[in-house]
Amino acid sequence: MSATQRLSLATLPAVPADLRPPVDPRALRPRIVHLGIGAFHRAHQALATQTAEAAHGGGWGIAGVTQRSRAVVDALRPQDGLYSFTERRPEGPATGVVGAVTEVLHAADDSARLIGLLASADVTVVTLTVTEKGYRRDPAGGGLALEDPLVRADLEGAAPATVVGRLAAGLRARLRANGAPLSVVSCDNMAGNGAVLRRLVRDFVAASAWDERDRLLDWMTGSVAFPATVVDRIVPATTDADRETAARALGVADEGAVTGEPFTQWVLQDIFATDRPRWEEAGARFVADVAPYQSAKLRLLNGAHSALAYRGLAEGCETVADVLATPWGEAAVRAYCAEAAQSLPPAEGLDLAGYIDSLVVRFANPAMHHRIRQIAMDGSCKIPERWLAPLRELRAAGRDTPELVSALAAWARVTRDGPLDDPEAEALRRAWDARPPRDALRRLLSLLGAGDLADDTSLIASVAAELPSGARTR
Repeated sequence: MSATQRLSLATLPAVPADLRPPVDPRALRPRIVHLGIGAFHRAHQALATQTAEAAHGGGWGIAGVTQRSRAVVDALRPQDGLYSFTERRPEGPATGVVGAVTEVLHAADDSARLIGLLASADVTVVTLTVTEKGYRRDPAGGGLALEDPLVRADLEGAAPATVVGRLAAGLRARLRANGAPLSVVSCDNMAGNGAVLRRLVRDFVAASAWDERDRLLDWMTGSVAFPATVVDRIVPATTDADRETAARALGVADEGAVTGEPFTQWVLQDIFATDRPRWEEAGARFVADVAPYQSAKLRLLNGAHSALAYRGLAEGCETVADVLATPWGEAAVRAYCAEAAQSLPPAEGLDLAGYIDSLVVRFANPAMHHRIRQIAMDGSCKIPERWLAPLRELRAAGRDTPELVSALAAWARVTRDGPLDDPEAEALRRAWDARPPRDALRRLLSLLGAGDLADDTSLIASVAAELPSGARTR
C-alpha cells in the first residue's frame, strides 16, 4: 500500500493492526454532535470517546461540525472521518488511527442535517470547541452581544451563522420533534463555561420572535444541562512534517492528522441530563464543582502560555520549547505561576506546586514544536480571564503583581508594534494613535472590558514603565 493513497475505511486494513482504532468505526452512529471539529477536539474529546466506546460500547459516534472553514471537511470526509493522532513524546512519536468520527459536516452547507441531528433523540450530547471568540459575548456584561451583526441577522431570521444561533435553532427543533433531554458541553477555555453557554443560548431565545419562545425557555430549564468543564492538552497546529510522520507510521497518507503532548486532562461537572459515554474510562474526572480546576488551568497553564508567547515574540523565539531553552524561560514560568497561584483558593485534590512543576516539563518538551504565534492569537478574548481576573484579585488584596504587569506590557507592545492576529486588531492598534503610552494603555484595557483597571493609575504607570521605546510611542 502506497502512502500516496489516503486513509479511509477501504485502506484501513493495510494500516498496521496495532495502529488501527480499538473500535469498529462501522458499528458507530452519531450520538454526539461536536461543534468546532478542529485539531483540539480530535486530539482530546474524540480520543476519550473512542476509549469509552472500546470499554463499554453504546455506539458512541461523533458528527463533527466545522463552523466556517471547509478544510476539515475536505480532509476528513474522503477519509470516512478517520484520522491519526500522534503523541509527541520526548523519546519519539507514537501514532494511531482514531475512528470515533462518523461524519463531518459544514454548518452552513449541511445546515438541514445539523438541525436534524440536534433534534434527534438518539443524540444525547452536544460538545463545543469554538474558541472564546466564537461565543460572541458582550465584553462589558458577559451576555450575548445582541448588536453583533451576525447575532442580529440570526435573530432576524437568517440561516443561523453563529454557534449560539445554531444551538438555539437545534433546541427549538428538538422541542418540536420529541423534547428529549440533552447535555450541551462547552469545552472552551472560559471560566464557568457551562453557565456562560447556558446564558448565551437563553439570551438568544429570549430575544427571538419565536412563537414557542417561552415554552422553549421552560423546557430548557428542566431538560437541557450545561455542564462546566476543564480541558487540558497542548495541541500544536499540524505541520507537513507531522503529516509525513503519520504517513510513515500508517503506510497511507492522512490529511487529517493531529498531534498532541502526552499529558491530557478532562474534568466535567456531573450534571448530565441523560445518557453519555463512559469518559471516566479515559481518565476523565466527574466532580460537583469544576471551578478550582478551571481557575488553576486558566490562570496557570493558559496564563503562563500567553505570558511566554508575548515575551517570546519580542525575544525572537518561535516555539514554547525555545522559550524554555533560554536562560530566563523556566524562571519566568515559575515566577508567573507563583504569583498567579496566590489568587487561587485552596482546593482538595489540587497540588498546585506539583502542577507548576508539570507545566515546566510540558512546556520544555522538545517534541512539541508549539508555535508561540498560535498561542498569541486572539489575545483580546483570552487575556481577560487568564490575566485580568487574578490581577484584580491580587491588587485588591494588596499584593504585588510584577509578573502580571510584565505580561501586560509584553502584550501591549505587540498591539503597538505587531504582528497581531486578533479579532480586535484594528481597534487595538488604533489605541496607540496620537496617544502617549499611559493613555494608550488605558484605552487597551477599556477595549478588554476592564475599565476598572484602566482607572488604576498605579497599574498603568507600572505597565508603561516596562514598555520599550518605539516609533509609535508618543
